[in-house]
Order: sequence, then structure tokens, then C-alpha cells
Amino acid sequence: MALAQIKTPALDRESGIGYPGWRVVLAGFFGVMVSFAAIVPYTFGLYLKPLSFAFGWRRESISVAFSIAALTVAAVSPALGHLLDRYGPRKIILPCIVCFSAAFASLAVLTHHIAHFYAVFFVLGVAGNGTAYLGYSRAIASWFTKRRGMAFAVMLAGGGCGAMLLPPLTQALITGYGWRIAYLGIGCIAFLIGFPLAALFVRERPASESADDSITAGESVGYALRGSVFWILMLTVCLYSIGVNGAIAHLAALLTDRGVSVRGAAWAVSAVGGSGVIGRLATGALLDRFFGPRVSQIMLLLSSIGIVLLSVATALPMGLAAAILIGFSMGSEGDVTPYLLSRYFGLRRFSTLYALSWTFFAIGGAFGPIILGRVFDVLGSYRPLSIQLLAVPALIPCLLMFLLPRYDKPARLHDC
Repeated sequence: MALAQIKTPALDRESGIGYPGWRVVLAGFFGVMVSFAAIVPYTFGLYLKPLSFAFGWRRESISVAFSIAALTVAAVSPALGHLLDRYGPRKIILPCIVCFSAAFASLAVLTHHIAHFYAVFFVLGVAGNGTAYLGYSRAIASWFTKRRGMAFAVMLAGGGCGAMLLPPLTQALITGYGWRIAYLGIGCIAFLIGFPLAALFVRERPASESADDSITAGESVGYALRGSVFWILMLTVCLYSIGVNGAIAHLAALLTDRGVSVRGAAWAVSAVGGSGVIGRLATGALLDRFFGPRVSQIMLLLSSIGIVLLSVATALPMGLAAAILIGFSMGSEGDVTPYLLSRYFGLRRFSTLYALSWTFFAIGGAFGPIILGRVFDVLGSYRPLSIQLLAVPALIPCLLMFLLPRYDKPARLHDC
């Protein structure tokens, strides 16, 4: 059964700036800002041309590395989720940060063997999700009930800030010092910001302080897997990921091929992150007030409009407008999924279920970029129709969302 929200005087403390849970949220914000979720998707496209020039690799071949990381995230996330539920966030986040940062920095000594490139991205996929939203979400959810939507939104906004700041920083390093120094510098930043904050502040709320909606309450994984609600959410995540990841991974290359400057393309990628911050915060406030699936439907429509606009973008202003729409909606969808999982199934196995959503997101993310890379290599350019097809997967979940029940109804309402 979906968990009912129980209002107690203790819940009023969640709005106070001195509430201990907000320290966990801020650690999550900065940790996510320099995590796999911000670094790999939003800087990957900036390395496409430098790597192609340096080694003669085709864009499709380079894009395979992104897909390897995404598929590895898909395969490893359920195990990471189980470990987070069993051992707690800090014991998993810290080694993941070390592994991820070292692997990304090691790309500074990349050789001409593309298998080397693929191997590093495999390692990034293994550790990546432990540094990102999945790693921090359980700890944050344990501290909040009444303000959970906003707490998730602030943490997730860290990814948007990273997406806004890291692309121009990466491009500046590439332009000024070369792509090898850019890899080294970003890898060091990921460690120096993420590790100390996670070590100092990330912890779950003690059981003695928890309300009824605590880390010990909730449904089993088996219960969730037997119901249609979980699978509707997973299909939504997968289809949405195909479209937005395909668009974002090729955004910089697409715009520069159409005459936009390298600096302008980097700012367009940053616009995805900047609008994502606004989208996440706005969605967090809306989720605490309105029914989540309806909020999600609006954002899915915005992402489709943004992808269609990108398909015909021939100048920076239109590219920026498309990036803003995609980023705003992407920020929202990242907030909706963990929120709905916690509302329908509770927190007892939250990390495991949330990890499974990342598996589906990564599967979609693996196909989007490589499909578009293949289309480019075959056609020799980014044709408008090929980009517009990426908008279709975001439209299907808009209809599926009508099947979701209210939070106070059984999560298996539509079981066969």
C-alpha cells in the first residue's frame, strides 16, 4: 500500500534553516555538482572533436564510450542500491568518489588504443552512480517527509549547477591547455569537492528521531516488481532518457556543425544545466503541493518541444532556447522519479528501487547518443527529421502517467 503522510509537530522543523537534514542536502548538492551525472553527460560532447582530431576516431566510435558507461551504470546500479540499503550511503559514496575521480583524471594519459578509452568509461560507469543522485537520495529521504520534494530538488539542482559550470570550464581548459589537462583538472575537482563534504555531512537520520515515514517503513522489492505502477515509472524513465541523452550528447557538435562558435556551443550546454536548476527547484515546490504525475506530464511535453526546436536550430539564440527547454524538463523528471518511488513504496528498499530506475534510464541513455552518432555518420550531417524522432519517446509516457493511482491507493491498482 502507498504510505500515508502522517503530520506531526516534528515535521514542521523541516522548514527551518537550522534543521540538520539541510546539511545533508547541501553536501548532496555539491557532491552531485561534481559527480558522474554532471561531468560525463555534459562534458562528453566537448571532447568529441579533439579526440577525433588527435586519434582519427569516428564520432560513432567515440560515442560508444558514452554508451559503455551508460550500460555499465544500468548493470551495476541495482547492486549499488542494495549496498546503500544495507550499509548506508557514506560507506558507498566515499569509495565511489575516489574511483570515479581517479578514472576520469587518468584520461589525461589516454593512448591511441580506443579500447583504453572504453575501459576507462567502463570504470566510470561502475563507480559513477554512487557519486550521483542514487548515492545521496536515501540519506536525504530519511530526513524529510513534508519537504521531501524540495529536499530532493535542491540536491538534484547540484547536477544542474555542475552542468552549467563544468562545460565552459572544460572548454576553457581544452582551449588553453589541451584536452589532456582538461581531463586531469576536472577529475581533481570531482575529488576535492565531493569527498570531504560526503565524509563530513552525509548520514541517515537516526531511527530514534524518525517519524513513521522512516527508513524502516515501506514495501519490499518483490511487491514493487509485481505491480504495474513500478513498471510504468520505469518505462517512462527509459523512453525519456533515449530522447534527452541523444540530444544532449550531440548538442555541442550539432551546433558547431551549423556555424555556432565553440564557445557558444559550450554555453548552450551550460544552459541545459542552468535551466535544469530552475526546473528542479520549481518541480520540488510543485511536488509538495500537487499530484506528481501531472507535474511530470507537463515537463515531458516541454522536453519534446525543446528537441523539435533543436532540430531546426541554425543559430545560437535558437540553440539556447532549445537547450533551456530540454534542461528545464530534464531537471523536473530527475526530481519526479525518486519522489514518486518514495511515495508509492516507502524508504525501506528505496535505494534498490531507485537504482533500478537508473538501470532503465541508463539503457535509454546508451541508445540515444549512439543512434544519433550512427545517423550522422551515415548521412554526413544532423538532419532535422533525425533529431525530431528523439521527441517521440518523451510523448508516450505522457499518456502512461494517466494510469498512475493516487498515493493513498494501492500501488498495484492496475495489476492484471
